Parts: sequence; C-alpha cells; structure tokens
Amino acid sequence: MVRWTKLGIIAGGGALPVRIATSCRACGDTFHIIRLAGAADPSLVALPGHDCAMGEVGKILRTLKDECCDAVVFAGTVGRPDFRNLKVDWRGAALLPKIIAAAARGDGPLLNVLVETVEAEGMLVIGAEEVTQDLAATAGAFGALAPSTENFADIKKAAAVIKALGAFDIGQGAVVANGLVLAVEAAEGTDAMLQRCADLAAATRGGERSGVLVKRPKPGQELRIDLPAIGPETVRRAITAGLAGIAVEADVALVIDRDEMVRLADEAGLFVYGFEASEVRVS
Repeated sequence: MVRWTKLGIIAGGGALPVRIATSCRACGDTFHIIRLAGAADPSLVALPGHDCAMGEVGKILRTLKDECCDAVVFAGTVGRPDFRNLKVDWRGAALLPKIIAAAARGDGPLLNVLVETVEAEGMLVIGAEEVTQDLAATAGAFGALAPSTENFADIKKAAAVIKALGAFDIGQGAVVANGLVLAVEAAEGTDAMLQRCADLAAATRGGERSGVLVKRPKPGQELRIDLPAIGPETVRRAITAGLAGIAVEADVALVIDRDEMVRLADEAGLFVYGFEASEVRVS
C-alpha cells in the first residue's frame, strides 16, 4: 500500500530521477520535481517541478509544502558543492554550519542531515525502490551468464573490502581480479573508478576478460538515500575495463533499465549477478 499522496522528487543527475518520474506518471501518481541546478537531467524540465540551487533549503522545503508533497525521495547524483561559493537562502545559511561539519565526517553524516531536515518538516523520506519496486536488485543471475567459482571468490573479496572500509565512509564499490584489488571507489564515483581499471594493462588485470565490479551499501548506511546503482552505462564501462562481470547486493541496490542492461551484458559475455549477504559472509 502506498504510504503517501503526493511525492516530491529531489532530482540530481543521471537516469534514476527520470525513471522515477516516468514510473509515477505511468501509474497515475502525483509528483513534483525539485530540479537541483547544475545537476538535474535537462529532460526533467518538461515535467512538473521547480528549479532550485542546492543551498536554497528554505525554497526547496517551502515548494514541497506548497505543492502538498507528504513524501520525498532523493534520487540522482550530486557532486559535493564548493561551500565557499554556495548560493544559499536564509534557511540554507542557518543549516550550513551543520552541513559543513557533517560533510567533514563523510558522505553518510552529510546525507543524514538532509534526511533529518526533511523529516523535521513532517514529510516522509522514502527509498527509490519503494516508489518503483522493479528497481530493486534481485538475487541470482540477471542474464544468460553466472559467475564462475573464480569470479565468486573475487566477489567475496570485493564485498569484504567494501564492508571493511565502511567505517571510513569511503565508497560503495570495488573491483577485484584473481584476488587482486584493482580499485576501490572513493569520491570520484563508479564511472571514474572503472576508467582507472581500463587504464591498467591487461596483464595487471589478469587477462582481457577478468575481474568483477562489486557494489553494495556501506555498513550503517542510510538505506533510503544513495543506494548503489547499476545500469546500461555501468555495463558499457565494465566492458571497456575488461571485466568479467558485475555483482550487487540483492534488495539493497538499484537496477536502472534492467532489460537494456542485461541485453548489453549478454551480448558482451559479461555476467550480472545479485548476491545475498549470506553468500559473501566471511567466516
């Protein structure tokens, strides 16, 4: 059962906000988009919404209330702003010291401040997978291929690396090939991490088609916001990086344009796999 009457979509970059808005429109659900300046996809201009700067916290909250939104979903990518030059309104200025202090501790505390601020206004914060249920990653092989025993050893190691680094709030992704950690995602994001892997010599990667990209939430992460996501572009970049496959944790990762992603993976001979936490648990 839907827990809200009108959804506010705070939209950053990428395909996810577009996917959520399209799904709402197809289901006849009412929504209003807050298009974050400099981040939101231009195609969102054609849908009901307002343009707001990231620091215009008062305007964002006021707009959501004026539009009678009782629930909010954060969706899309947003780079860290330059706090010294951030355009803020009075509410943003009042919140800025708290945001800066949280940002110094990592992305997790920063996102928690955003969630708390919205909830304090009486609105429900929900995850993207609750809005569009077919976005949640399922368990098992997505396409025609499944990971080999060797691939699964790499999946387990990459998953363990992400878990171990969680206390440092570093990232949600890692690439491991034949037991060698090739890359760990940091502030640059998944795409840039995969480009670093592509720049490595094939011999370092262990061959032209070896290694696995693993994405899973960091321990203690707020699961209603900033879940790890994969889609067609992830597969394209994994192909360029010479990887054998991609694995995500089932139920706590998002899959965008699944059919197209699987088609690309099958054509390239890559597996895409959803693993259960119990499968990668290190005894």
